[in-house]
Amino acid sequence: MDKKEKVLLIGLGTWELSGRSCVSTVKTALELGYRHIDTALIYENHRDIAKAIHGFNREELFITSKFFLDQKSAEESCTLALQELNLDYLDLFLIHWPDREKPMVKVLKEMEKLKKQGKVHHIGVSNFTIHHLQDVIDKGIKIDYNQVEFHPYLYQKELWQFCQNHQIGLIAYRPLGKGELVQEEIFKKIGDKYRKTPAQIILKWLIQKEIAVVVKGSSKQHLQENFHVFDFFLHPEDMQKINELNRNQRFCETDYSDFNY
Repeated sequence: MDKKEKVLLIGLGTWELSGRSCVSTVKTALELGYRHIDTALIYENHRDIAKAIHGFNREELFITSKFFLDQKSAEESCTLALQELNLDYLDLFLIHWPDREKPMVKVLKEMEKLKKQGKVHHIGVSNFTIHHLQDVIDKGIKIDYNQVEFHPYLYQKELWQFCQNHQIGLIAYRPLGKGELVQEEIFKKIGDKYRKTPAQIILKWLIQKEIAVVVKGSSKQHLQENFHVFDFFLHPEDMQKINELNRNQRFCETDYSDFNY
């Protein structure tokens, strides 16, 4: 695995980070080796992130931002994000949630235009299900990534396989289930086997499935722990044990429904 692949596979989530805490956390993560930073217009921390990334080599960074369809047009949202982040381009720009009342194809075509203009390098969506993605594919639009809640308690196997089959990168948010999963006894047992923490086992389970993760860290120790998952490999039997933990349980508080347009 080369350095660029590692950069994308472990991302720092910045939801609920703001002010000095945001600047400090992002800076610490970058000093530890993180290069993938995930944010969104609704997080209202772009300017803090801009301060944190100042002085780092832009070409080494992978900056993701997201926008809601009910806020501004894709172009307006992108322009605002770039201004607030003090950047010339975004590495990844995502639609934050699907919206049945918005012209999805029109918005995605706007995003394709932004990509051609060099304002974003990759485009994608977040919280899209298989049929949402199929609708997009049927319209001839190529998206690069889908960011969804994904962890052992919410093992969305069919969605994962669909994305693989259509060359759509999958990015997992809430990979540790707001911290609840690390209390699961099986991760402690597997962790003892590899001399790794429960969090590292969970993150490795995702990464071995070629799913990138966006994870938060409440301290330098946690940030360090989450990043050090590239020096071991989970055996197939341990991967299967974790696969079997699925409960279809979500930790994201936002109302979720697999609606039809």
